[in-house]
Amino acid sequence: MNFNLDFEDMRKPLPAFTRKSAIQKVRIAEDAWNNKNPEKIANAYSLDSQWRNRDQFVKGRDAIIQFLTGKWDKELEYRLIKELWAYEENRIAVRYVYEWHDKDGNWFRSHGNENWAFNEKGLMTERHASINDVAILESERKFLWPLGPRPADHPELSELGL
Repeated sequence: MNFNLDFEDMRKPLPAFTRKSAIQKVRIAEDAWNNKNPEKIANAYSLDSQWRNRDQFVKGRDAIIQFLTGKWDKELEYRLIKELWAYEENRIAVRYVYEWHDKDGNWFRSHGNENWAFNEKGLMTERHASINDVAILESERKFLWPLGPRPADHPELSELGL
């Protein structure tokens, strides 16, 4: 796989998605975000990918890297679970939850929905995210695995009642 930010490599699975391939695409995205490597993540998006994330609008890989770097400078001990909501042809909808704390040690659980569109190379061309943050106590955390990808045997969102 090429990690040159100016090159569009193919990212399987490719559209048109089946239930199995959509679930696989969602888990690949979850694992990448839990690894928190902005340059590697940016390569899963088309060169001109467009995002809406809360009240921010981001376009292109350099902006994605800048956005993610800032995100994880603020959202410490970030752990994420994504779950497939719907899929069709080249589109996937997910719901997700992530836990994090700020520099003052205040914990949050962020609940969100994303709509994704992919090109024929399997690169995401659009990402529309709506997210709400809920303050939680540290004792209320549910995502307790070591930093990095979620273990395969960790419950999904539905199993956790989230």
